[in-house]
Amino acid sequence: MSARPREFKDTTVIDAAMEVFWEHGFEGSSTEKLCERTGLGRGSLYNAFGSKHALYEKALGRYQELGIQGQIEILEQPGLVKDRLRALMEWAIDQDFNGEVSRGCLAINAAIERGGKDTAVARLVGGHVGRLEQALCHVIALGQRSGEITSKRPALELARSFLSSYYGLRVLGKVIEDRNMLEDVVEGTLAAL
Repeated sequence: MSARPREFKDTTVIDAAMEVFWEHGFEGSSTEKLCERTGLGRGSLYNAFGSKHALYEKALGRYQELGIQGQIEILEQPGLVKDRLRALMEWAIDQDFNGEVSRGCLAINAAIERGGKDTAVARLVGGHVGRLEQALCHVIALGQRSGEITSKRPALELARSFLSSYYGLRVLGKVIEDRNMLEDVVEGTLAAL
């Protein structure tokens, strides 16, 4: 006897749950909200994913998969290194400062809400940060070799400094309604390279 086929696509459900977690955080995302948005009943949701936390982990993993790929694609575009770095920061401003409800970055939100008390979340967010750090280090090293980036500091150190400004920008983008201020962060960060 074969198992009953699922009546939904996992990625569709995970994407819907990701939106709930992004809007309300882990603690604020009730099972009722998750069921409403995913279209699944409580039993189906728990049978498919085991727990709210397991679904949260899947949603964070999906966010990392989608988000990090887009960010890395920006960094891998042809052109000047500083233009690529600027494009990444401008992408972040556009993501976080869109005139609607500012949700910020789901990975940062998760790190702030649960990172210090939830090893799975810390691991997922750390993986996201690590992949972006690696891509930044690569592109900054290219800029140093071409002479576009004049700092003699190690590329990894510059990547980490940029990453700090980038994630600071993402947090500010969630709470600051002054786009000019955010653009000043971009200019100052790039000038430091």
